[in-house]
Amino acid sequence: MELSDIRREYTRGGLRRDDLPEEPLRLFDKWLQQAVEAQLTDPTAMTVATVDPQGQPYQRIVLLKHFDQNGFVFYTNLGSRKAAQLEENPRISLHFPWHPLERQVHITGEVEKLSKMEVMKYFSSRPKESQIAAWASKQSSRISARQALEGKFMELKQKFAKGEVPLPTFWGGYRVKVSSIEFWQGGANRLHDRFLFTREGEQWQIERLAP
Repeated sequence: MELSDIRREYTRGGLRRDDLPEEPLRLFDKWLQQAVEAQLTDPTAMTVATVDPQGQPYQRIVLLKHFDQNGFVFYTNLGSRKAAQLEENPRISLHFPWHPLERQVHITGEVEKLSKMEVMKYFSSRPKESQIAAWASKQSSRISARQALEGKFMELKQKFAKGEVPLPTFWGGYRVKVSSIEFWQGGANRLHDRFLFTREGEQWQIERLAP
């Protein structure tokens, strides 16, 4: 089969202006809850896009850990490639691909680092193996073989076997301060519904976009 022959119709329903709240987080919360209730695989998974100093974009999958009126939160190694790029350019793009529900959400904004207290609170809630993995992996660096990573993990697991795992100084998180949120709902005959919320001060401007 040719890749160009792979297609399907989007028939789960549309999105109308009258369906939209004036504040986009209410709709995001509703859609996220529906993704969870539909038992989608990793409903909080989002593509995080950053740009290096040469203008080259990079994408990776990260899990959303919290959101509210102040922004969208995720955690990472502060020595990672994404962290280095955000240090130079705090602009970021998030994308939630809820394909089984024929929905997408695209967010743009800028990041700010989380406080040490916020990071510590989340880190202490993680399973111990995940805490140890944060110590074992120098994220984005080159390694000789997987055995080296596994060996480091086992070494640290033994080291921290009888006590708490301390917060690494190189591990933290970001809050994405939202500039825009776009909601996409698949439609029949490729006539998809797209609405863009753009922040203007404390208010949101809503526009319908052509599919």
